[in-house]
Amino acid sequence: MWREISLEFSNVELHDPATEDAVGLIGERLGQSVPPPLRSLLAETDGINAEYGVEIVWSAERILAENISVRNNEQLRNLYMPFDPLLFFGDNGGGDQFAFVRTPERDDVFVWDHETDSRNWISPSLESFLRSALESGGEDWYR
Repeated sequence: MWREISLEFSNVELHDPATEDAVGLIGERLGQSVPPPLRSLLAETDGINAEYGVEIVWSAERILAENISVRNNEQLRNLYMPFDPLLFFGDNGGGDQFAFVRTPERDDVFVWDHETDSRNWISPSLESFLRSALESGGEDWYR
C-alpha cells in the first residue's frame, strides 16, 4: 500500500524494507510502541525521500537515532518542552520534524516547529500526511 501511494508522485525515492529487528528496536529502546501505520510503512520501505532528498519518512535506524539524540541532549532539554511523549519519524528539510504523540497514544501526525517549540496537529493519519507532504512540493506545506 505505502509503495503504491508514494509512487503516485514524481521524484520519490523508496528503499528496501526495514528489518523487523530494526523496527522492534525503536519500541524497545524508546519504551514506546511504534504506531501500526508506521510499522507497516517501514515493512514496505525503510524511509521515503521526496524532492531534493528531503526525508519525509526516516529509516528505522534514523528514527531511533534522532529520538534518542533529542531526548538525551542536555541543551535541548533546557530549551524545549519534553520530547518523551513524541516519536519523531521525518522532517521537512528545514528543521521542523514530524511526529506521532505516544503519550497518550495517537495515530494522527503533528509537526514540531524547531524555532518556537510548538507542536501542532497537521494530519489525521499517516496516509493523509504522506499524500499532503508528497504533493506539496515545498517544505512548509502544513502552515
